[in-house]
Amino acid sequence: MKKALWAATAAAFVMSAAPAMAKDKKAEAKVEKKEEPDDAEKVAASIASISAPKEAPKAVALTWPTGVTADTPTIAADAMLPANTEIVLKMSAELSSKKAREGDVFVASVAQDVMLGNLVVIRKGTPANGVVTWRTGKGAFGKSAKMAYEFHSLELEGQRVPVSGQFRQEGSGNTGATVGAVAAAGVIGGLFVTGRSAVVEQGRELKVHTTTAIPILLPAVATPATAPVAEAVAPATTTN
Repeated sequence: MKKALWAATAAAFVMSAAPAMAKDKKAEAKVEKKEEPDDAEKVAASIASISAPKEAPKAVALTWPTGVTADTPTIAADAMLPANTEIVLKMSAELSSKKAREGDVFVASVAQDVMLGNLVVIRKGTPANGVVTWRTGKGAFGKSAKMAYEFHSLELEGQRVPVSGQFRQEGSGNTGATVGAVAAAGVIGGLFVTGRSAVVEQGRELKVHTTTAIPILLPAVATPATAPVAEAVAPATTTN
């Protein structure tokens, strides 16, 4: 009898304490959630971490293209690479909505030399910094994922140079086939017919543009060596 009474009392205590415990857990979860930055804050922090400083870029030392013998520059010493100059980038690795999250930073590289006159300002292979700004996962009924991403800077001679380029990628696939599959599966079956991830494949080329003019430094021009000048020798004189 006593055991039954004790068990009933313990059960009543647990039941009465359960709501309070659940409330405490909800409060703890809420606090933890507040401590974690939301997606917008993550994106803003990532953009700040890869952006170029606000001050104007320092002068970039120009070089001759690979395999080209030094010659006379065809540009003036005070020339600048203009703002809005097109730069072709190449993705260094695949970027997929399946793994990427908003605020994730990634790297691409310059696909070809950027020239000014007969000299190279930005060499092929120069790193470029990008960030994922928005994404949705693939969903039921054939809904494919979507993803937006941007580039903000180049790593050029120890400094960050600002660039701009915004892109959007959607999951690819045969839309007609997907819709047909959903129709055949019905409402319940359609829940298991998912779309495709948004994928930017490795090696894809993308065009961005500089957002400010970049000053330059011309390379030293080699002066051709001159042959030594022989000293004039006075003609020999004869005496009679």
